[in-house]
Amino acid sequence: MKNLNSLVLLPTDDGSYTFFSKEYNEAFHSNSGAKQEAEKKFIQSCRIFSKAQEQSSLKLLDICYGLGYNSAAALDTIWAINPNCYIELIALEIDEQVPQNAIAQGLLNNWAFPIPEILTKLAQDKQIETSNLQAKLWINDARQSITQLCEEHFLADAIFLDPFSPTKCPQLWTVEFISFVSKCLKSTGYLATYSCAASIRTALQIAGLSIGATESVGRRSPGTIASWSQEHLSPLSEQEKEHLQTRAAIPYRDPSLKDSSVNIQNRRAIEQKASNLESTSQWKKRWENFRKKTELL
Repeated sequence: MKNLNSLVLLPTDDGSYTFFSKEYNEAFHSNSGAKQEAEKKFIQSCRIFSKAQEQSSLKLLDICYGLGYNSAAALDTIWAINPNCYIELIALEIDEQVPQNAIAQGLLNNWAFPIPEILTKLAQDKQIETSNLQAKLWINDARQSITQLCEEHFLADAIFLDPFSPTKCPQLWTVEFISFVSKCLKSTGYLATYSCAASIRTALQIAGLSIGATESVGRRSPGTIASWSQEHLSPLSEQEKEHLQTRAAIPYRDPSLKDSSVNIQNRRAIEQKASNLESTSQWKKRWENFRKKTELL
């Protein structure tokens, strides 16, 4: 492991590397494979392969760009299928040192030419334009960036929602933030996230989106895929549906889109304490008992 100030370089099981953030006390990717997680949890879930076959242009929104893996995997997939596909990419990131450190460590070299070169210029110059790409990296609090993007009427074919976990970074999982994110999703687009937290799924539903489960990649739990239609979405299990009826499903709220993470967490804790909904522990116990009875049959 190599120290990079607030970041620690970590190997993952598929041979790719990720960073561990000392600030958030959390890794950017699953230990099972950072590259694999980008390809399966985000690119595959958003049906990028099919869209590249069917469309001559695609718009992508990468929220919490980080090391750039989700964008790299998207570009790689699209151009491998349709080399002439024109891509418009907007990437949101609060800390420009993360993508710059990823470039400095050669972490994007696992992808084919010209992707490492393109994303190197993006990390350095915050924008790049070629014959088949227009990409911009916005360095700011994503809560401010997303409102600006809505004002510009940007509509994405795919949105990658990839902040740190809700307990570490609740400000990017609130009803208000996700409402703005949903306004940037095309009627035929998909939003993918690694999180299956009931609070996040509730926020997506409040925004009017249909939700489904994605393949579990490096984690015991699945991720979440959302769109304006239920078509192509894997349905939630009964256990997952019931989870949305527990106190865990009470979402994070940030009415001003300016609150601190502590205030957002405290607001939700107060709402949970006053709720009459079933607790998560009761829900887990009930389903564990059901599982044991089923195994005995």
